[in-house]
Amino acid sequence: MTNKQPKPYVIFLDKLSIDDLPKVGGKNASLGEMIRNLERQGIQVPNGFAVTVEAFDTFLEENQLKDRIQAILTDLDAEDIISLRKAGSQIRKLISNGKFPVSVEKEILNSYYELSEAYEQEATDIAVRSSATAEDLPGASFAGQQSTYLNIRGGEMLLTAIRSCFASLYTDRAISYRASRGFDHFSVKLSVCVQKMVRSDLATSGVAFSLDTESGFKDVVLINAAYGLGELIVGGEILPDEFLVFKPGMKKGYPSIIEKKMGEKSHKMIYSHKPFESVKKVPVEMAQRQSFSLNDQQIMKLAQWVQKIEDYYSEIRGQWCPMDVEWAIDGLSGELFIVQARPETIHSQNRDNTIKDFMIIEDDLEEKLILEGIAVGEKVGTGKARCIVSLDGRDGSADETEFKAGEILVTEMTDPDWEPLMKKASAIITEKGGRTCHAAIVAREIGVPAIVGASGAGQIIENDQELTVSCAQGSTGRVYRGSIQFELKETPYSDFPETQTPIMMNIGAPELAFQYCKIPNAGVGLAREEFIINNHIKVHPLALLNHHELNDTELSEKIAEIIRGYPSEASFFIDKLAQGVARIAAAFYPKRVITRLSDFKSNEYHNLLGGNYFEPHEENPMMGWRGASRYYAPDFRKAFELECKALKKVRDEFGLDNLTVMIPFCRTPGELKKVLAIMEENGLKRGERNLEIYLMAEIPSNIILAEEFMPMIDGFSIGSNDLTQLVLGLDRDSSLVAHLYDERNEAVKAMIRTLLKKVRVHKTKVGICGQAPSDFPEFSKFLVEEGIDTISVTPDSMLKTLKIIAQAEAQTRVQV
Repeated sequence: MTNKQPKPYVIFLDKLSIDDLPKVGGKNASLGEMIRNLERQGIQVPNGFAVTVEAFDTFLEENQLKDRIQAILTDLDAEDIISLRKAGSQIRKLISNGKFPVSVEKEILNSYYELSEAYEQEATDIAVRSSATAEDLPGASFAGQQSTYLNIRGGEMLLTAIRSCFASLYTDRAISYRASRGFDHFSVKLSVCVQKMVRSDLATSGVAFSLDTESGFKDVVLINAAYGLGELIVGGEILPDEFLVFKPGMKKGYPSIIEKKMGEKSHKMIYSHKPFESVKKVPVEMAQRQSFSLNDQQIMKLAQWVQKIEDYYSEIRGQWCPMDVEWAIDGLSGELFIVQARPETIHSQNRDNTIKDFMIIEDDLEEKLILEGIAVGEKVGTGKARCIVSLDGRDGSADETEFKAGEILVTEMTDPDWEPLMKKASAIITEKGGRTCHAAIVAREIGVPAIVGASGAGQIIENDQELTVSCAQGSTGRVYRGSIQFELKETPYSDFPETQTPIMMNIGAPELAFQYCKIPNAGVGLAREEFIINNHIKVHPLALLNHHELNDTELSEKIAEIIRGYPSEASFFIDKLAQGVARIAAAFYPKRVITRLSDFKSNEYHNLLGGNYFEPHEENPMMGWRGASRYYAPDFRKAFELECKALKKVRDEFGLDNLTVMIPFCRTPGELKKVLAIMEENGLKRGERNLEIYLMAEIPSNIILAEEFMPMIDGFSIGSNDLTQLVLGLDRDSSLVAHLYDERNEAVKAMIRTLLKKVRVHKTKVGICGQAPSDFPEFSKFLVEEGIDTISVTPDSMLKTLKIIAQAEAQTRVQV
């Protein structure tokens, strides 16, 4: 008979690997795996040790807790919030009052002193984090259910924090979560991570995902960052800065930060030196609040590390493994550290082969809009509002016992104890938080639409008020008064037929691009700059450049607020436009994305902030100063140069060389030469790094003089709306002649037929962007018969158009 080797109560992280998950839980196993295998790639992980599952089991045995816990949990109805709270409280109290076996306590303290000595300190400051054995199971996200304690120093504080971590295995949320998913409560065990603190209280910290958390889009790294320790981001107490990095561009060596959004960052968590208080919240100085918390070098370094972590875990798991990473910058050394990394468990487990599209189908929504925030998910929810300040009903507010299934939960923010309530909600609205806060993470997991960071929700929304929460209109979530009509379309990918004619998309809103790119497509045939300028820049470009000379204090103050965080007005315009275009180009990469230069009419430019100072009054703006004629005009050229610099940035800095530039409303070959010259002066030279330039074919002169235009361009895109207007001699904005407007008119078709014949001789590509192919099957058949190269339609028309084109192609083949 041989003596069994006693199992250790403590193992240092650098001795662990992912295979040790049953001994030390997912967090510790992952940290050990990274220390052993990724530090050689330059990724830094703070050292520490794991208090093992064996120590946890021994603690329960020493205090004779298992049977007592079992008795409390037997016959517990986890859906009964009052019973759940009572049971959780009883169990946590039993564990918190327990005593460590002498052997366990001795091993923990000796390891702590060894860790302190390694950092040349008598008692180093540490983070104490729970590490459950079920954290990384496929289809279940146990992460964040248990507790974390920061700035723990000294043996007694450490032992108390470990006991509290043990107790957090039985938080209300953890008990409910296990019960709802059929896990035996004793099959999930707890280890504890004791890790050297990174002094991010003096710098910056946050979370990062190796995908877009809303759409599941794979080709970006999403970073949330704020000042101080990272708990306020996860807890949803602040709105952090947000950055998107394009992975393919980064891998080719480009600084591919395709989006920056500044958060409020009103508070930060730092060390506290008071007795019985390890950390505290303090306000952030205004100058820091109005600056990004990471510089470009830090963003790129972090994104590269996140990509390396994803690549490594994907390799060892044998399949794509997107990662959820917590990181921190040490304010003393300036060094970056990874403090946690776990597999993402929502989009990576999604095996749905259908496209779900929630569509608001009601008009006059602006009158019913009462609140906006950050959209989480893409769904719509309706119900009566229930405003809850706290779970125990402090301040006389409603508590969780008054919350009914199907109501909309309205609160300041949530933490893990709120999950049993959140699962009952038809939608969730929180006043604080960003995309990676607790409320957002749980809402995605349980599939409930949520709007976070909706400032003032508690004051604006009343109990029992009927509301609609819409996350189906892009990255901005909207709360409407009453029950708004919407419909859900579910389309299996198998319903999308393949066609010989490539079908592309028309895209206006960058925030929807990651969602739309899932629809079978051949790229983007028309990306409109106007939407980005109107919705994300909001200021006339000449007002940006010249507002100081206008003697309009109110305008200058508004512009100063809009460009907050940017070094200049010009850099604001360039960056915002570049980021909007880049999001579309990244979504469809490496497929072609044809971006049309701005085609605002003078009345539309007039409506932008400050536009009244720079726009003429025209009787018929549709036929006036628009498109190419603006670009070389002395009064507008500087604004056009900003556009060119933005598109150059998309290609040269972000690495999105799939971007093709298209010139609209160009009346003569002479105009085209002038525009091309200005583009070249500003870094957009045709043929350089394979840059292609297209021309809208929307004026009869474009077709009549096609042979003169073609040597200067790579392709045409037929703008059927303007072409119909100009061929038939009518104003398409006029209701008086609307009955004559028809793209199927023989004169319009004759123009298109003429162009298609001419381009075949010169082997120039030609496509069409417009609604007519999806609205009129016979028009699609005409285009197919004439040999159109591509057809581009709006995303909601893709399925219909593909079916029409497939049928038209079949008929054409039969006729041949």
